Amino acid sequence: MELNYWHIFFAVVALMNLFVSIYLTKRDDLETFQKVAQIILVWLIPVAAAIGFWLFHRSQDVQLSPSKLFGGGVNNNTNITGTGD
Repeated sequence: MELNYWHIFFAVVALMNLFVSIYLTKRDDLETFQKVAQIILVWLIPVAAAIGFWLFHRSQDVQLSPSKLFGGGVNNNTNITGTGD
């Protein structure tokens, strides 16, 4: 049984298209028409559209920065003691 490289290539492209299609359907910032149109383009122009839409929408996501210590919590450097009201 000969393993054909074209089968592997088409399987990878199909998995990539499936991944990007699911990624697009889960986006909240797109309307239904936009989702359908972009998914159709992903399947009509497999590699270029899938990578292009994924990179474009990935750049639109809000980057979460790690939380920094700010306010709240106990500060041991003060001599103020509170007993409440």
